[in-house]
Amino acid sequence: MSLDVEPSEPPELEEIDPNEYEDAEVVGETDYKREEIEELLREGAWEQAFEAWADRTDVDEREFEIVSDLGMLEHFDFFWDSFADRVGYHAPGIPEDWKERGLHPDLESWETVSEINAALAELGDTVSRTLKADYIDWEADYEAPDDLPDFE
Repeated sequence: MSLDVEPSEPPELEEIDPNEYEDAEVVGETDYKREEIEELLREGAWEQAFEAWADRTDVDEREFEIVSDLGMLEHFDFFWDSFADRVGYHAPGIPEDWKERGLHPDLESWETVSEINAALAELGDTVSRTLKADYIDWEADYEAPDDLPDFE
């Protein structure tokens, strides 16, 4: 399946400590290189990754309209994780209390919520991998401590 929509503008990255996300495990220094990543997103990484994602996503135009109406793409976060030598990300998601909150009139089932949340996680992963493979040539700054035991 393919989603035929124009890529949105890339998200503006805020200074958030990734360790504050309940699903994050980020170890290492606190230079998350958000300014550099935001610039790379604007220079084409976002559009390239978005188009690759749109070519294979299961999200249809109606579901994407929900994502757009809720402004979800603006809430992605990308950051450099020097310990893992990767671009980490946090994808926005529709909260569990979506029904009680009446988030969107076209949001009618848990299946749709699950599809949207999974698709946004896939978009985050695609952007992260695209940045690392095609745009970033930084070396990991992490160095193992000198006092590790010798296991030879």
